[in-house]
Amino acid sequence: MNRKILVLASAATICFSTLVTAASRDYISVVGSSTVYPFSTVVAETFGKSSKFKTPKIESTGSGGGMKLFCSGVGVEYPDMTNSSRRIKKSEYDQCHKNGVKQIIEVKVGYDGIAIANSKKAERMALSRKDLFLALAKQVPDPKGGEKLVKNPYKTWNDVNPDLPKNKIEVLGPPPTSGTRDAFAELAMEGGCKKIEWIAAMKGKDKNKYKSICHTVREDGAYIEAGENDNLIVQKLEANKNALGIFGFSFLDQNTDKVQGSLVDGVAPEFEAIASGEYPVSRALYFYVKKAHIGKVPGIKEFLAEWDKEGTWGDEGYLTDKGLIPMPKAEREEFSSAIKNMKNLEM
Repeated sequence: MNRKILVLASAATICFSTLVTAASRDYISVVGSSTVYPFSTVVAETFGKSSKFKTPKIESTGSGGGMKLFCSGVGVEYPDMTNSSRRIKKSEYDQCHKNGVKQIIEVKVGYDGIAIANSKKAERMALSRKDLFLALAKQVPDPKGGEKLVKNPYKTWNDVNPDLPKNKIEVLGPPPTSGTRDAFAELAMEGGCKKIEWIAAMKGKDKNKYKSICHTVREDGAYIEAGENDNLIVQKLEANKNALGIFGFSFLDQNTDKVQGSLVDGVAPEFEAIASGEYPVSRALYFYVKKAHIGKVPGIKEFLAEWDKEGTWGDEGYLTDKGLIPMPKAEREEFSSAIKNMKNLEM
């Protein structure tokens, strides 16, 4: 009998210890976008060195993966923040609310261009968004003519456009969980898809069908999912000079000795062109904060204050050295206000 009581008491002690451990975390947990990852990491390292708090833990899970983790619930077993290379979707926002994550602060970080790059050992590509759609979509207009879709028959870039090289279509890119993939589909592929008048006309009649045609990537090996590790894509481009890779401008900017960005509709992925909006494949970057965790996990408010500095995300801030395209001053002030006032996101 005494032995049984002892076993139960030991089990209770273990259970209590587990709960205490789960209920206490002395560092900030951040998940999400591989594109925002390098920016978030440098802010975290600066914060860790200049404050009394531990350096936040940043994990690269992809925008979609980060949202799933972030929206899973409230409590220290869930992340405090998630980075995203696209805005939160309504479905994700609703899932957050369903799981009790009802107070979210949205902060736009700045802007980024999506580069379609290749090895510097190869000829620089000059592509249109229509070329990208025809090369990578699962279904394309029948080359024989008519308003009919067929399984993508194109094997080489020259098949797509006679002005392009006769290289096999090999594009290394992010998986469906990536915000970069979402943005590429919307900005590049749909941008090219709507150049085809009869497909563009579908948008007003059957939006779902239109989106499916424009956004669905082929699955026959021409597009190769390379995970969330953009550095790995750069390495593979070095090894295969005929391949192209899709990743954020910051990775292109940090690897200009190895890779070069293709022109898209005649515009190179360069800082000024992205900042002005001239480069057609550019997007906004964000992070989201779980308001319920502020005051519970030490340092979140102070970490946000580190982001909210001219010397961090401003025109001459240290994030510009990492390739971030800063927001115009008025826009920075808007999101600075959201941080200072802990403004709740509403959708």
